[in-house]
Amino acid sequence: MAVSVGPRLGPYEILAAIGAGGMGEVFRAKDTRLDRIVAIKRLTGRHTARFEQEARAIAALNHPNICQIYDVGPNYIVMEYIEGSPLRGPMPPEDAVRLAIQIASALEDAHGKRILHRDLKPANILVTTKGATKLLDFGLAKLIEASDSEVTKTIEGTVIGTAAYMAPEQAQGEPLDERSDIFSFGAVLYEMLSGARAFSGNTMAQVLSAVLRDEPKPLESSVELARIVLRCLRKAPAERFQTAAELRSALEQCAAKPAAERQPSIAVLPFANMSADKEQEYFSDGLAEEIINALAHVPGLKVTARTSAFAFRGKEQDIRKIAEALDVRTILEGSVRRAGNRIRVMAQLINASDGYHLWSERYDRELTDIFAVQDEIAAAIVDQLKVGIFGSKPRKHTPPIAAYEAFLEGRRHSYRLDPVSMAKALECAQRALAIDPDYAEAHAFYGVWHGFMAWAGLADPREMFKKADVAVRRALELDPTLAEPHALLGGVAGVGDYDWERAAEHFERALRLDGASIGVRMPYVHWYLRPLGRLEEALAELDAIRQRDPLSVFARTETAHLLLLLRRWDAAAEMAQRALDLEPDHTMAMFHLVHARIEQGRYSEAIQTADRAVQLSPQWLVALAFAAYAHSAGNRMEDARRVLQEMLALAGKGHANATALACGHLAVGDHDGCFEWLNRAIDQREPIITILKNWSTFDPLHADPRYPALLRRMNLD
Repeated sequence: MAVSVGPRLGPYEILAAIGAGGMGEVFRAKDTRLDRIVAIKRLTGRHTARFEQEARAIAALNHPNICQIYDVGPNYIVMEYIEGSPLRGPMPPEDAVRLAIQIASALEDAHGKRILHRDLKPANILVTTKGATKLLDFGLAKLIEASDSEVTKTIEGTVIGTAAYMAPEQAQGEPLDERSDIFSFGAVLYEMLSGARAFSGNTMAQVLSAVLRDEPKPLESSVELARIVLRCLRKAPAERFQTAAELRSALEQCAAKPAAERQPSIAVLPFANMSADKEQEYFSDGLAEEIINALAHVPGLKVTARTSAFAFRGKEQDIRKIAEALDVRTILEGSVRRAGNRIRVMAQLINASDGYHLWSERYDRELTDIFAVQDEIAAAIVDQLKVGIFGSKPRKHTPPIAAYEAFLEGRRHSYRLDPVSMAKALECAQRALAIDPDYAEAHAFYGVWHGFMAWAGLADPREMFKKADVAVRRALELDPTLAEPHALLGGVAGVGDYDWERAAEHFERALRLDGASIGVRMPYVHWYLRPLGRLEEALAELDAIRQRDPLSVFARTETAHLLLLLRRWDAAAEMAQRALDLEPDHTMAMFHLVHARIEQGRYSEAIQTADRAVQLSPQWLVALAFAAYAHSAGNRMEDARRVLQEMLALAGKGHANATALACGHLAVGDHDGCFEWLNRAIDQREPIITILKNWSTFDPLHADPRYPALLRRMNLD
């Protein structure tokens, strides 16, 4: 019989559906005899024997980190109901190790009773409201028996388990043992620490290929913790931890070490400009930023990103307070004095716990030696922190100093993101290329500049993507090892051509070349994961970026937007407000707060915030679109129609942001006008239109027969 909310299943009253999987449905229910809430898993397919096997497996286990079984009925199991949420990374290493010890202990207990889990993954591990783990779903569990080929049993020809967490022997249909669960554990712990899967791909074949052949990207964690994870993930079972008890012991030893030993970390503050010309600040900033980029590639070293480190520019604060705010244990600060063709660089590495210098050095060099100075400082830091051996990337081409200065100045202007600064950034990029046409990084920056103009809706995306494509391809001709150009080509292929397979190839290449680069991972979120609806993966990426860049307004703003796409209104409002706490006039954060307030039913607050954004950017169609949306939601239709007329007047004077105009028409109830502008947005290749499927503002269009055609045009149906 079908089970639904309301009816009873034996003595159990069904209260609500919790979820469903390949083998069963799960319900929250009430045991009317004992007056307690339980979880009931009911078989939905033809797997009765396997279902009974799960019941026997769980019944044999009695461990605080394993979900308990209460009862068994015909095709259903009654288990303890657990208040919690699935395991999700990234998380601080201390928390990851604490939870990992619990998981290892649960596996140790199960293996001691000759039971394998065989499907260990984050979705099968709940973190309770009290911060403890509970292992779920022993539906694939199997008693370990000598020469038992059934351990590799398949369902309807498909290897059991989730591909990204399978041991190589499981993926190949070979016999399994405790070490197979240990491999899966390693994949789970990797994700707890990084927020990303150890083995990824767009198809099951690609994922399984990665499991069998590839090594995961280096972890940004302590050397010892990274070593534990990598030992779990060895391809050969004999090279892994041989028992869960051995694994648990290694984790406990790691947890017992002082925090400073577990997580080497550093923030590089902007170097002070001591030159007579105060306009030379871009040069001192550039030196610090290049050191940040070099250190970011050192395995086992956590490096705060530029935005957060530079937030303390010019502020007389205690080093210990800065380190606490950035969650690092060491600080690098310095100064640059330039006179003619000579430079003097002072650098000092400080232990944040006591304020004492660990290392300091003065470099008196010719200006042309600046690249060597950067590498020497990075190498000295790595040596002091004992995180390995620093190997700088060999330079394929050393640009003239004048071109390098123009590049640094342009990059600094681009961080401000306003139209005036972006115009200055473009001029600097062009100047750098005029001085040195073979400067690969300058070509890449020139391409990224055009990509940003398309993304922000400040110019016609079709024209911007064409110019970006030419620029970054030239950059890759000069230096094929650059990662960010591949990420931009992924964006051009995806949101520019709606060719998601080609986009995947470029992003995979970019991530292999430099998976640590925020300049790679942020486009991966914007222009690939988000359009394809892989929102939880995108959120994990943004969480990892915010860990490296905790004071980044941009990272907080983009996280707020993603939470809106996930329809987590309260969390989105909180994140948008956190961005505004750092920068009260950040209009994009205002837009996301407006959206969240509307979904929360707090219309007056939405209108107030939207009107404030329009005051700051009265000529920006996007700001006006959110104002029309807010007034409409608050039942102020005359105001919404007035705003739309302002938008149409502005659209006649320059580039028309079609997505914004579609939103304006929808706000006044004009669906025909909305569809007309949405189609134009697709024609114009506006990047933001690719999130249409998950954008709640456009939910009223879903029942319209014209709506599926929009998704088909973008290959997103």
